[in-house]
Amino acid sequence: MTRRRPSHSRPAVTLATIAEAVGVSRMTVSNAYNRPDQLSPELRERVFAVAEELGYSGPNPVARTLSRGETGSIGLVLDYALTTAFSDAATVGFLHGVAAGAEARGLGLSLVPRIDGRHAALVQSALVDGFVLYCVPEDDPRMDAVRARGLPFVGVDFDPGRDLVRVNIDDRGAARATAGHLTALGHRHFAVVLPYETYGPTGADAEGRATHHVERERLAGWREGLEAAGVDWSTVPVATSAGTGVETGRGAAAELLDRAERPTAIIALSDALAMGVLEAARERGISVPHQLSVTGFDDVPEAALTDPPLTTIRQPHQKKGSEAVRLLLEGEAAQSVLLPTELVVRASTSPAP
Repeated sequence: MTRRRPSHSRPAVTLATIAEAVGVSRMTVSNAYNRPDQLSPELRERVFAVAEELGYSGPNPVARTLSRGETGSIGLVLDYALTTAFSDAATVGFLHGVAAGAEARGLGLSLVPRIDGRHAALVQSALVDGFVLYCVPEDDPRMDAVRARGLPFVGVDFDPGRDLVRVNIDDRGAARATAGHLTALGHRHFAVVLPYETYGPTGADAEGRATHHVERERLAGWREGLEAAGVDWSTVPVATSAGTGVETGRGAAAELLDRAERPTAIIALSDALAMGVLEAARERGISVPHQLSVTGFDDVPEAALTDPPLTTIRQPHQKKGSEAVRLLLEGEAAQSVLLPTELVVRASTSPAP
């Protein structure tokens, strides 16, 4: 067996070591890595050649960050795991917008997902110059961790806050438009499909328990739209299931559609949930839209390809992301933004049977 030399047998190579070998100052070597315009190309190449020969791998990124006081990167704090984020079309669109905004300004992007037991620690240790927070509840410990860092931050899909610059859409107005569209078609027997397993059994109960801005505002918008047509919100059933995707919608809709008195219209919090509702209806031989109207929210690319194509609310996911980066970099001059939405009527809704 070959015996390895102890790690302390070879002294660490530093900028000073390279400077001595090249015959220049330590500052000259530092400039070769950090301020290349200060040196001639020939001298830089000579510094790099000696550094490589000595086994120097480059400046320590953490030490360089501390000395400069900036990292050149922004942190994106997500309210769910990365596997969930990358499988949700609406979030992927938002991520694309954040990445485009950072790329246009020559910045890096660090993703800070929800990991049980490490929420705040990931925020505290992130090497970033500021944060974009996406759908994080106001009472989440990560909010305290962000504020404690003293770095600038911007919220996306947040309630109004004294110290918070936000990028939002009018979730309530958009939800109200959905309800108005369905009541204008004559529907009076409604149900709502939501993610997770923390809501119900009625719209009024769900609205009182909602913890996220998006859910609270959309529930309030549906209530306002339905009540304007004489529908009693406290009797509108709400079904939920574990998760946030298509299978979640399918499971929740099964509960609603297996009732003796099933709804004529189901409103889903997202397009993914609405797609699950369509699957549950198809499995039971319930015709959409002739026996059941279904609506979603987001207008992800798949919404136009479902059978039938989905009536939904279009929101600018990528614009949300790029605007968040813009506001983050504007600093104290930044003003909160409210982006427009649009009701997109397709074939999944029709007059009540």
